[in-house]
Amino acid sequence: MNTRKLPSLSALRAFEAAARHLSAKRAAAELSVTPTAISHQVRQLEESLGLTLFVRKPRQLALTPQGRKLQQVLSESLDAIADTITQLRETPERQSITLSATPAVALRWLLPWVCLLRDAHPKLDLSIHTSHEDAALDGVVADMAIRYGDGNWPGMVAEKLFENVFAPVCSPSLGLTEPSQLPHHTLLHFEPCKTIRSPGDWYNWQHQTQVPGLDVGAGLTFSDETHVISAALDGQGVALMSIALMMDELRTGRLIRPFGPDLIGKSFYLIYPQRRAHEPAIMAVHEWVIGLRERYSTLQQAVPGSGLSLQA
Repeated sequence: MNTRKLPSLSALRAFEAAARHLSAKRAAAELSVTPTAISHQVRQLEESLGLTLFVRKPRQLALTPQGRKLQQVLSESLDAIADTITQLRETPERQSITLSATPAVALRWLLPWVCLLRDAHPKLDLSIHTSHEDAALDGVVADMAIRYGDGNWPGMVAEKLFENVFAPVCSPSLGLTEPSQLPHHTLLHFEPCKTIRSPGDWYNWQHQTQVPGLDVGAGLTFSDETHVISAALDGQGVALMSIALMMDELRTGRLIRPFGPDLIGKSFYLIYPQRRAHEPAIMAVHEWVIGLRERYSTLQQAVPGSGLSLQA
């Protein structure tokens, strides 16, 4: 380990103040010492360095080139130290942060593993805001969000979590094996609200597949994805759902993917303001969510033919 060879820190601080004000009197007032003490410390510094830092004129100080160079680095360093100390003093012992997500992502992707975040950061209080609408990441409504899109959010860090692959799923008790059987079963629809359309719906699926006699306007409609999943588990019909949110059921065989084709929607991203990227609470939640991505990537391997790609 290298030992830093530095002059007296008091002398460096006295010089920096005198150099910034170009006045021993004003530097003395700032540091609550006498002008004589400032002059004495600056001369000691010059002697220890073997350099002349000031050109001394009657009632006036001017920096030498060496003095200007030293003053610049000292001012930058002291400013950085002061800013860090201010941040440390202002950081509360407990911190809180709000992560916004769709209800299904919150319930099925985040909530089962909140314990991991709590264990790693016991003084961090997480609030989960659920909505299908984009939440303002203004520190009031939310601080971070998981949303699907194309990755283009100006001023935001956008980290891809997983692709949004939609496929028909149902209980194995229905005995479905091919698309031609669909007209004899109830379709389960997810419509969050009138202004937002599900990224994967039966209209788009039928446009791609063209199953004879299939009425995609019929069936049961829910405004909550979790209700669609519950209905599918109960054998009430066939749902077109995001595979990323169904891996546990598919892995255990409670739900099956009887046939394709799949629909590819926009990917899910973790987003947060670029200017806040280095805040401890933001970094903690980021680490937790990325850890979940790796955990679910491992679970995916146990789902035959999942067609799901989680982004590392």
